[in-house]
Amino acid sequence: MDPVDVLIIGSGIAAMQTALTASKTKHVILITKSELRESNSYLAQGGIACAIANDDKPELHKIDTVCAGRHYNNRLAVDKLVNEGPVVMQELMHTGMAFDCNEQGLPLLGLEGAHSQRRILHRQGDATGKHLMEHYLKRLAKSSVHVMEHTAAIELILGEDDSCMGVKTMSKQGKISSIYANAVVLATGGCGSLFRFTSNSPTVSGDGIALAFKAGARIRDMEFIQFHPTLLYIKGKTVGLVSEAVRGEGAELVTESGKRIMNDVHPQKELAPRHIVAQTIYSYLKNGEQVYLDISMIPDFKKKFPTIAALCENNGLDLTKARIPIAPGNHFLMGGIEVDEWGKTSVQGLYAVGEVACTGVHGANRLASNSLLEGLVFGKSLGKHLAEAPERVWPAEKKQTKRVMTQLALPNLTEIQANIMNDAGIVRNQANLSRLLSWLESFDLEALLDVDVTKLSLPELDKIHAIIVSWLITYSALERTESRGGHFRTDYPLENNENWREESVVLDHHLAIHQLKGRELYEPIEA
Repeated sequence: MDPVDVLIIGSGIAAMQTALTASKTKHVILITKSELRESNSYLAQGGIACAIANDDKPELHKIDTVCAGRHYNNRLAVDKLVNEGPVVMQELMHTGMAFDCNEQGLPLLGLEGAHSQRRILHRQGDATGKHLMEHYLKRLAKSSVHVMEHTAAIELILGEDDSCMGVKTMSKQGKISSIYANAVVLATGGCGSLFRFTSNSPTVSGDGIALAFKAGARIRDMEFIQFHPTLLYIKGKTVGLVSEAVRGEGAELVTESGKRIMNDVHPQKELAPRHIVAQTIYSYLKNGEQVYLDISMIPDFKKKFPTIAALCENNGLDLTKARIPIAPGNHFLMGGIEVDEWGKTSVQGLYAVGEVACTGVHGANRLASNSLLEGLVFGKSLGKHLAEAPERVWPAEKKQTKRVMTQLALPNLTEIQANIMNDAGIVRNQANLSRLLSWLESFDLEALLDVDVTKLSLPELDKIHAIIVSWLITYSALERTESRGGHFRTDYPLENNENWREESVVLDHHLAIHQLKGRELYEPIEA
């Protein structure tokens, strides 16, 4: 056994930034279950929020971040994001990353929902993520980082001291291998593809959260899920994201008759925080009224938003009518694996960064375009920490007896997606959440947490991870008896600052087993 210094699981901006920074002094391996270009970061349209304008300040960025997060944010994490953000962006531009500029060569800064200032950096309008990731892929190719594509992490390897000392992997052909490492970093993104309607890459399914949870890591705030208000909605399906930047340029949300639905809802109208816009659109769709983005006031729409225009036209939409049918869908997870400011989890040797991690920086609802900035800032911080880390004391590997389950009666992913979207989606209540929790627990969750993964196929593991993460979301949503940010309950429609503003729902493997053994399944309540 010859461990590497750092093993990173993931292929988004947080993984890239961590890998390149740590590789300055360490031997780094980066693995991804698909390919490097298949990540949410690559799909990102909106841009990167950063207070670099003369009339903007990090303090204003902080105020907007905390306001969007419904004052549930970790203030130290927000300070880190907004104060280190300008420095990281300057470093990024010095390495050759270019953004859209005006004739004077100054960055063209966009405006998005809940921002008080124009501070969004873009590249080719709505293709920021693609160009950012291509920039990093070029840097990665010139680095010492060893990349392994089509290599899925299926289980974390633990030492006798319960620390993380590596990862069991499965190749595309089903071959099982073990990679040992002084530090293991989860940068696997959120859980968007667990929902029927989502803007996420199909590969973003919450598996990193499931791996960490099974290994004993603390999981926090899983009830806080952001639903992006505007996904392109064609023939009953969401087929891609329509960036908030479109509303930042003046697009209006209207019904078939032309009624503006946000006029009397919020002072910022279409640029209200995302949870407010998404819930408003959902209320119209639930009543059978289609909602559209009216783009008639945006000159040169195709030139300003080439990616979105191509998405619409490729799905048969006539943009000359200047109306884009939209629906809200899962976009971002504010919760995840609990970490400190350096990305350390509650399991020694295990780290998390990016959307899979919960630093508390986003609170109950992420401010638009803060996600790429988070990956850049916290990825650099974690990478630097790992680059400077001393050799760890190497434990003996923990001997564990796993359950062999060859006859698994599991639901298909389509059924899971439909049920979680319906019962733990944009609008929630105790009846639906209890029904969903009971259904999830009927698949013997306790056994799934302890199954021998080496005897299973990747599709079976995907289903198990989906059930585990869906349970974490549902249980957490039942526990939080208030509405805040991305978590909205019709039976508790108001924020409860007295009981919940400073409280988090935190779960770990041992607590979950105790909960499952200590009570009967939740009885479904009649709606």
